[in-house]
Amino acid sequence: MKKMLSILLALCLMTGVSLAESAQPVTITFWHHYSAQSAENETLMNVLIPQFESENPGIKVNAVSHEWAELHDKVLVSASSQSLPDVARCDIAWLPEFEKMGILVALDEAMGNFADVSATLLDSAMSTAKIGDHYYGLALNTNSKIMFYQTAMLEAAGVAVPQTMDEWVEAVRKLSGTNTNGQQVWGWNEPALSGWNICPFIWSFGGSLTDEAQTVATGYINSAATVKAIETFAQLYKDGALTGFNSGDIPMTDGFGTGRYAMMLEGPWKTAELEGAYPDTAYGTAPIPAGEGGSVSVLGGEDIAMFTTANQDAAWKFMEFMTGEYAETEMAKCGQIPVNKAALESDVVKGAAYAPFIEAIQSAKARPTVAAWSEMDNELNMALTAVVNGEKTAQESMDALAVTFDELLKK
Repeated sequence: MKKMLSILLALCLMTGVSLAESAQPVTITFWHHYSAQSAENETLMNVLIPQFESENPGIKVNAVSHEWAELHDKVLVSASSQSLPDVARCDIAWLPEFEKMGILVALDEAMGNFADVSATLLDSAMSTAKIGDHYYGLALNTNSKIMFYQTAMLEAAGVAVPQTMDEWVEAVRKLSGTNTNGQQVWGWNEPALSGWNICPFIWSFGGSLTDEAQTVATGYINSAATVKAIETFAQLYKDGALTGFNSGDIPMTDGFGTGRYAMMLEGPWKTAELEGAYPDTAYGTAPIPAGEGGSVSVLGGEDIAMFTTANQDAAWKFMEFMTGEYAETEMAKCGQIPVNKAALESDVVKGAAYAPFIEAIQSAKARPTVAAWSEMDNELNMALTAVVNGEKTAQESMDALAVTFDELLKK
């Protein structure tokens, strides 16, 4: 064996090739849900992976595109057969579930330079990868929601863009009624009663879903501040000032584009939708109005995670690259909001259509990073539905929900 290594080393010296380069390249598999025909996938395949492989000649990347839901299910099925990829682009809501299955690497324990790498990424985005006391991913891209408002409708009603929750309530009421065509209009559109939709109001009113450790809900989901947020929302619905979550309601984009909805809270994708469907609609954007808790929107996006079956050294190098300034800036050109702090300062980002969302992302919060969140979200939806339908008071519903949440958090 020593003789063979000596011969190999001699050949490497003669040809100028390093010992590492002379070995067979490592191939890592990267599962993601960039659409196969998207600009993001084209950038990944034709720009980023070739650049990474040129910087790391001993590593090849096999990138495989899946549909969003398909990827989640494929990870679940593959876990039992130990046929997982090395790394994957995961919806932030998936990580707690995967961590509970024991298939993710705790990066802060396994990677010596984790602290240095994570320090280059937004704290708010990195919070989505922290489960318990450890980090199981790196933030990859992010998004949030801000307020869209119909300029003409606010001007006609003499309503200023609301900056506080009290002003928001007044504006929603004043903008509701009937238009010149005799059609009903609503001051606010909310398409669902899930956490993604309601959390910004709970947090901005000063409420919360659980304690900071995400171990208990009693005293938080049924606190005075949370109850006030739910009561306010439900009363506006009962007064005919907001709608959108009932079957048969006007879809959000159509309602806003045709002037039936005056305001809404939405993400950067809505800009493209309005441009395509209602290019003549004049609208403005602003942060969600601030309440006792400040102006706090909800954080969305994806993380990149490593599985326990991975070639960890090669996988980590790829994760570092994908969250680095170069890769994040290239993906920003495709419309993704970067989480790399240096990339956020680039002219690409400052001039992008999603630039108004950057401020909201700084203070936005992630939904609870617990394995039971999917069940909790369903329970929250049902509890809110009972309140807006007048079946329970906000306090009664949140008190019952607190008991349910506490049980789910013990799982």
